[in-house]
Amino acid sequence: MEKRREFIKKMAVTTAGLAVGGKAFSFTAKSYNRIIGANDRIHVAIIGLNGRGNSMSGTFAKQKNLEIGTVCDVDSRTIPKIQKKVTEAGQAAAPKGEKDCRKVLQDKSIDAIYIATPDHWHAPLTIMGCQAGKHVYVEKPLSHNPREGEIAIAAARKYDRIVQMGAQRRSSPAMIQCIEELHGGVIGRVYLAKAWYTNNRKANYLKPGTVPDWLDYDLWQGPAPRTPYQDGLIHYNWHWFWNWGTGEALNNGTHEVDVARWGLGVDFPTRVSSVGGRYQFKDDWQTPDTQIVTMDYPGRVSLMWENRSSNGRKIEGEDRGVIFYGENGSLDTDGEDYTIYDLSGKMVKQVKSAAPQAAVDGRNTASPSLGMDSLHVANFLDSIRNNRRPNCDVELGYRSVMAMQLGNISWRVGRDLHLDPKNGHILNDADAQKLWSRTYEPGWEPKV
Repeated sequence: MEKRREFIKKMAVTTAGLAVGGKAFSFTAKSYNRIIGANDRIHVAIIGLNGRGNSMSGTFAKQKNLEIGTVCDVDSRTIPKIQKKVTEAGQAAAPKGEKDCRKVLQDKSIDAIYIATPDHWHAPLTIMGCQAGKHVYVEKPLSHNPREGEIAIAAARKYDRIVQMGAQRRSSPAMIQCIEELHGGVIGRVYLAKAWYTNNRKANYLKPGTVPDWLDYDLWQGPAPRTPYQDGLIHYNWHWFWNWGTGEALNNGTHEVDVARWGLGVDFPTRVSSVGGRYQFKDDWQTPDTQIVTMDYPGRVSLMWENRSSNGRKIEGEDRGVIFYGENGSLDTDGEDYTIYDLSGKMVKQVKSAAPQAAVDGRNTASPSLGMDSLHVANFLDSIRNNRRPNCDVELGYRSVMAMQLGNISWRVGRDLHLDPKNGHILNDADAQKLWSRTYEPGWEPKV
């Protein structure tokens, strides 16, 4: 096993010169087979098998020269289902099943982990993975709070691991072309990006319950402070409670804000504000279903995100998207296709993606775009093989996630936040600064 790992490490060095530019996501079959023998595969563990992990297990299983060695979840019902799905996707042998992710990290045959757990696990498991010598693909958001994101960056750099956040649009050829056009001045200086997300989510009520025999609830809670089990929380509605989730701002807003920040070419804001609330229903949600976050960046640039979780009327005909405004016109994108307009609103160019399965279904919680998923996974694997930063490296993911976390912090304290533009840290607001991190269950505090 050590020889195989050493081979992969050497291969990353000796083949770096074979890599094509930023638009290439994988080798051709012919060139790839010259580099790696049939048995020199990247072995991956899938951690978190409901929803997103369910979909992505099939996506990983279809990648060339990859083997899913283990599938892991605290819900014992999911393991045999995903084992079957992996073999149906073409893998010869079913992966091992495991309940405890810590045991997965101890397995020296695993080269990389894919994380699709609840948000409160994302950064701690990323950090633990790096410490165990694993490369990491972690779904958005990278972290539950900004401090965790900083520690995740430190872990990736200290242990020299590839860490990719699941911002799939970063690996879309059409979006790469779109951003290149923006940066090339197609609408002049870009000074404003408006992003949005809409849905028809229903009311959510929790009630006391008994932990099901298929669930390890203590391990599900992991780093989060312990609370009694409640029916109606697992497996999705934890998103709307601060102990585990980060609200719609990070659940879906991360995608559009990442594209917006990428197109604007900005890093850390100078001011963030947020208004909104739980307006549609009077239920148990703690996070807003209606929210507007605005961010000012250096250089006379602003970004705005609008959310309506429980009122599904589309904006500009799309359930989610981004509009860039510039001195000479505007550009709209749903995250894949894009359209350019002049200052009077006349369409001057429209680009439709030629990629297979590229259409974006903004309200699909498992896989909004299978085509982009495959490209982003391929980029992650290519980055491992060539020892280079992936398209959504941990630092890029952190900056987009942190911006939306600041929006949530602003909403929770009820006022604007003023920030250090060098690192996004909160200035002169003790109450807001307390939310930069969180309280952990004793013994679960993340550290490098």
